[in-house]
Amino acid sequence: MKGLNCYVISYDIMDQKRLHKVHRTMKGFGDPIHYSVFRCNLTDKGKVELIVALTEIIKHDEDRIMIVDLGPLEGQVEERIVFLGAHPPDSELKAVIV
Repeated sequence: MKGLNCYVISYDIMDQKRLHKVHRTMKGFGDPIHYSVFRCNLTDKGKVELIVALTEIIKHDEDRIMIVDLGPLEGQVEERIVFLGAHPPDSELKAVIV
């Protein structure tokens, strides 16, 4: 889909309550691929909405979120992601935020 970039987002949240809230929020934007790691296919607007949502949840002096842009979805995203061992089936990677 044009206009979508693939992002890998990981987080380290110090408080259990905030951790659950971040996880629930992330499920609205993408698919979990590991514990505290999500893959999200987002437009520029979707990325801004995600950042705003997470910014409202975390404590900026305690928690950390990393957002890695893997580039356009119509590019070669699948070739830039390498799994060793078990990996999520394609059917688990389905969320798209437009």
